[in-house]
Amino acid sequence: MNVQHTEIQELFDKLKRIQEPKGYYFNKDKDFVFELLESLLINKERYGYMACPCRLASGSYEDDRDILCPCVYRIPDVEEYGSCYCNLYVSKEWNEDKAPHVFVPERRPPEKFK
Repeated sequence: MNVQHTEIQELFDKLKRIQEPKGYYFNKDKDFVFELLESLLINKERYGYMACPCRLASGSYEDDRDILCPCVYRIPDVEEYGSCYCNLYVSKEWNEDKAPHVFVPERRPPEKFK
């Protein structure tokens, strides 16, 4: 699977345009963000959907609905920790180092791990 840089940039631009007005920002480390976006595109190619690159997808869309990026855990993670589990999406304060950068625990229920 070979993802082109232009595909990653297009995904970055699209998601930034959609998510920033909602208060979700990409991590200020753009290289890190591009690695995660590349993994999202690889998962889309592999499974047909963009499963969270920081979690193990089952390959079943129905079973993985909770980890489609942005995952359902992003909202409570960013509200509580300033960052989602994989640090792709963060709050403005997190990016400005006004919020502590702490480990975000896994919220996904254990029964989802197959």
